[in-house]
Amino acid sequence: MGNLAIIGGTGFEKLPPEFFGETISVDVANTEVEVMSIADNYIEPRSIYFLSRHGRGHHLAPHQIDYRANIEALVKLGVKKILATNAVGSLRGDLTPGTLLIPHDFIDFTRKRPLTYFVGSEWRHTDFSEPYSPVIRNALLRAAEELDVPVVSRGIYVAVDGPRFETPAEVRMFALLGGDVVGMTGVQEAILSREAGLEYGTVCLVTNYAAGLSLEPIDHEAVSKMMRDHIPTIREMLFQAAHLLC
Repeated sequence: MGNLAIIGGTGFEKLPPEFFGETISVDVANTEVEVMSIADNYIEPRSIYFLSRHGRGHHLAPHQIDYRANIEALVKLGVKKILATNAVGSLRGDLTPGTLLIPHDFIDFTRKRPLTYFVGSEWRHTDFSEPYSPVIRNALLRAAEELDVPVVSRGIYVAVDGPRFETPAEVRMFALLGGDVVGMTGVQEAILSREAGLEYGTVCLVTNYAAGLSLEPIDHEAVSKMMRDHIPTIREMLFQAAHLLC
């Protein structure tokens, strides 16, 4: 069945002290990826790992993250299933800040991100009829139901490069194309995981209205605070889903 990993995003850069874990470094592609191995009796003999997408102290901007190295490190650790978190902006007036959403599809507007997990001549065309793993999505939805956590069960994630936030004109375009939320980190992980043979799904927290949907300017610190305030609930949901998957 393989091991399981949690990728934490903005506001979820580390686990609280009560989680016992050992930090390990995985050598991949001339770099080292830092991963925490977590003790969790519920999924033994398999292992569960935690990877901070932005690194310690959130020192990596979305365009600076080595997405491929992160996924390759998890492959080396025998990971087969990934649960992730993403902070997102809302493209719809009815998706208010504080809403949890499990995306089922995406639109990729990134331009300078890795296109594929494959290297050299060993490539193939990969089906993306279901961009996010149904297995992971179902586990997240069931965990939310068991914990009585309200979630939006479907949504289209629009991915952009960042690190700047989107303009009002871009937000209107994304909404016209059917997008529900916008973010800077989720899609590359979904693509690379699928090509590497891993099951991947994410829970998105709407931290703000995207530009033009509110008179308030978008502030990264406010986004991070919103995420931190909801992390206890999200973390409980992720670990419940992890137990269901194992």
